[in-house]
Amino acid sequence: MADTSGGSVFRRMGLTPVINAGGTNTKHSGSRMRPEVIEAIRESSDVFLNIDELLVRAGEMIAEAIGVEAALVTSGAAGGLVLQAAAVMTGKDVARIQSLPITDWFPNELIIQRQHRFHYDHAYLMTGAKFVEVGKGRHCYPEEVEAAITPKTAGIIHLVSPFTGAGDIPLPVLAEIAHRHDLPVICDAASMVPPRENMTRYLDEGADIVSISGGKGIRGPQSTGLLIGNADLVEAARLNAAPNQAIGRPMKVSKEEIVGLVAAVEAFMAEDEAAETARFRRYCETVVDQIAEVPGIRAQVEHDRKDHPIPHAVIYFERNWRGPDGEEIHRRLMQRSPRVYLSPLGFMGEIYMDPINLQPGEIEIVAESIRDELLKASSGE
Repeated sequence: MADTSGGSVFRRMGLTPVINAGGTNTKHSGSRMRPEVIEAIRESSDVFLNIDELLVRAGEMIAEAIGVEAALVTSGAAGGLVLQAAAVMTGKDVARIQSLPITDWFPNELIIQRQHRFHYDHAYLMTGAKFVEVGKGRHCYPEEVEAAITPKTAGIIHLVSPFTGAGDIPLPVLAEIAHRHDLPVICDAASMVPPRENMTRYLDEGADIVSISGGKGIRGPQSTGLLIGNADLVEAARLNAAPNQAIGRPMKVSKEEIVGLVAAVEAFMAEDEAAETARFRRYCETVVDQIAEVPGIRAQVEHDRKDHPIPHAVIYFERNWRGPDGEEIHRRLMQRSPRVYLSPLGFMGEIYMDPINLQPGEIEIVAESIRDELLKASSGE
């Protein structure tokens, strides 16, 4: 088992690592890189080459591994959002590329459903793009999108997330509207893999270019992402990216990260997803079995296409629960030694255990820590 006590570089820095049982969120370091990724980074670290050539070849290899038209390595999924917006506004026009973020002389509006506004969507606006919001409350209708399209429209945004709802316009319907008006659909699906079918699903449903995190479920370098889709748009995104002197220049991706993500994607696509899912489920069942009899707690393994794309152990606090809420349980777990991180993001106060970053030996610590804190909390400690 890897050192979780801080007995390496982090101890020398005076920092305390955590056992990450809360998923691939950026704040807690994303995902555990695959051995193939670490080896690719090591092999590439002492070699120099043309980054443009590397980006082109890496994109070809990633596109082939996934089975898509084209691909580009980006500086995280958020960097991909910047380049998506730039690509649909500038295309391959050098004058427009050099003009960003000054966009008042060409189409610069991006239509977005109001319920698809999210924490990171300002990445689109960094390019000089402007949002045109459509929809009311939790609902949006096709005719509202149609009415928002003008000569200033550069593209339409679609967010794929557990937080989008039933009142949204489905991607195939949105794509039909966009394409009828010769407009592209740019899609953010940062955290929606695995399952591996989602690597191509959104393109199949009509998106023209999709942004996916490389440092989450794919388990590449944390600061990498992927743009996949239409070859012309992917090339336009590359022209707006580093190492070019363009809007994406501050969002560099190193040669080590580029080859690391190639290795990660190839390993991810070749992996046995059924075996991976079975392992995740065993880890979750270990947690559920440990806390099943804690009074006031309901725990179960949940695995669905949207909210829990891999198995999660979800902990619900029932009406007869007499202890503190999930946020407090999360805080107490982070005060233990070793520290244990769970995700406290549930809308109803629940917390969940995500197994993707756990390695042998850690799941037992996680399960015992959760059980211990819940039992103490239920008894008033």
